[in-house]
Amino acid sequence: HIHCSPYCIMASSLCRSSPKLTHPGRCRFSGSHSGRSSSSFRRIRLLCKVRCKAVEKPASAPSSPSSSSSDVAAAEDPLDGDDVDLDDLVFADALTGVSDKDGAGATMVSPDWLTSLQRNWGGKADLPVADAKVDDIAELLGGGLFQPLYKWMLESGPVYLLPTGPVTSYVVVSEPSCVKHVLRSYGTKYIKGTISEAGKFLFGVGVALAEGEPWKVRRKAIGPALHRKYVEVMVNRVFGPSAIKMVAQLEDITQSNKPVVDLETKYSQVTLDVIGKAVFNYDFDALNKDSPVIQAVYTSLKEVETRATDLFPFWKLPEELNYVISPRQRNAQDSVKTIRNVTDELIEKCKAIVAEEEAVGGAEAWAEQYLNDADPSVLRYFLAAREEVSGEQLRDDLLSLLVAGHETTASVLTWATYCLAKNPESLATLREEVDRVVGDKPAPTYDDLRSMPYLNRVLCETMRLYPQPPVYTRRAIVDDQLPTGESIPAGQDILISIYNLHRSPDVWGPTSNDFNPLRFGPLDEPPPNETNTDYRYVPFSGGPRKCPGDSFAMMEAMVVLAVLVRSIDFELIDIDKIRMTSGATIHTADGLNARVSMRQQ
Repeated sequence: HIHCSPYCIMASSLCRSSPKLTHPGRCRFSGSHSGRSSSSFRRIRLLCKVRCKAVEKPASAPSSPSSSSSDVAAAEDPLDGDDVDLDDLVFADALTGVSDKDGAGATMVSPDWLTSLQRNWGGKADLPVADAKVDDIAELLGGGLFQPLYKWMLESGPVYLLPTGPVTSYVVVSEPSCVKHVLRSYGTKYIKGTISEAGKFLFGVGVALAEGEPWKVRRKAIGPALHRKYVEVMVNRVFGPSAIKMVAQLEDITQSNKPVVDLETKYSQVTLDVIGKAVFNYDFDALNKDSPVIQAVYTSLKEVETRATDLFPFWKLPEELNYVISPRQRNAQDSVKTIRNVTDELIEKCKAIVAEEEAVGGAEAWAEQYLNDADPSVLRYFLAAREEVSGEQLRDDLLSLLVAGHETTASVLTWATYCLAKNPESLATLREEVDRVVGDKPAPTYDDLRSMPYLNRVLCETMRLYPQPPVYTRRAIVDDQLPTGESIPAGQDILISIYNLHRSPDVWGPTSNDFNPLRFGPLDEPPPNETNTDYRYVPFSGGPRKCPGDSFAMMEAMVVLAVLVRSIDFELIDIDKIRMTSGATIHTADGLNARVSMRQQ
């Protein structure tokens, strides 16, 4: 059918089966989902169904009292009995609510818009427009936004327009001087915008997504908590013991009948244990028992990403209504509740301990104990500082550290392991350095880390290829002009694609997609950052909103990776089939499954 065939093609791409047109104005699908997102598949089927019903019947099928479109529709409905939730109904509702200027019944997401986005853009003639094809939309629905953004950059250049509806759009930025300009202009020309709105249900008033004056106040409070002495203590007291515990478990697995393990899961567990001790002085013991926090964090972050790119923001409906009639929203809200309950419980436990210690030794004595690093957790730092903040503010700040600090480092370790498995010569070089510097010690010390530049570069190169997160959002608050000349009106949303920037052939040359830890220069030079690369490399963002925990995250990853490679050999299963997906950070689609064995010296 002329009006719905693009949707049939899209659904075919999603389920890898050929659509069968059974009637004019009707379409039906066969075949399996083939691992694609069932919700995406269901939406495309619903889209086809609604689209076919919304258009006039073709001349080849004249209406008659005995053969109406409703009669045909009733004959066989592939969606009958499907569990269609609010997400789908709102999606379908919007599709049938907009007609084109000729009154032909075109929907908000019409074939014209899906296959030629440029037709719906009436401004910004100086910007090339992403030429999104059906396959790109299918990939977007089934995977991560960052992947089609890269394809469009190669086609359209480092600054282009991505329309997301009849009147909405993103300007996608992947050029170093433009990235530098936008990131450094936070607060004067740009704010976080879309991501702050989409993530408020999770982060609340916490520092991660706060804007304006509240952000300035919270950033000033949190920054000193992550001081150098704190990180040094974490290396010896938390990072090392946690990594040793993880590797001990892997050693046990090597002796089992089936020495196969999902290393991505192990990294999520160990980084949760680390962040629990570092922020709350609490041991989640995630390595030994299932923690609901890990899945809750992933689900919540995935929802943040989905909300930020949803064509129809149905999530803005009242939470109570969403909870009742939308399974996805119910799952997201339950996940946030899990994280908040854990955070609240840990805060109350710490307050009770502090109150007891103060009763015994006095407030001044307790503060001195903190300064002597008896317990350098971030929570105790806040309590020692006697900050006048609400319980909600304290919880949301700590929740921000818990969620962001756990998920990102686990993803970096996952992809570092993948890169080393694909590049055995780099793994051999790394092991030589770790053996030489660490020696017989069970884990590297703070001083050892400063003597392992190749380990640092392995992680830097991993974050170049797999930045966490791969995309930042900003919104212009004044009219602006990018260094490359493009005009940005106030209110325009920006996608800063770090994934594009870090893999751009224009920036990194023909080997931009290759793993090469030595690409940043001699090992005796400072490691790369946004300043000394002039914003060609920004894994921790830049400008006022640069991640305050960059040193913490880097040293945690260095310790865990060093302890792993000096003891364990790993062979990734079906390494060439490992695919990327995203839930705010870049994950594997099916885990990082590996055969592990004791390292052969």
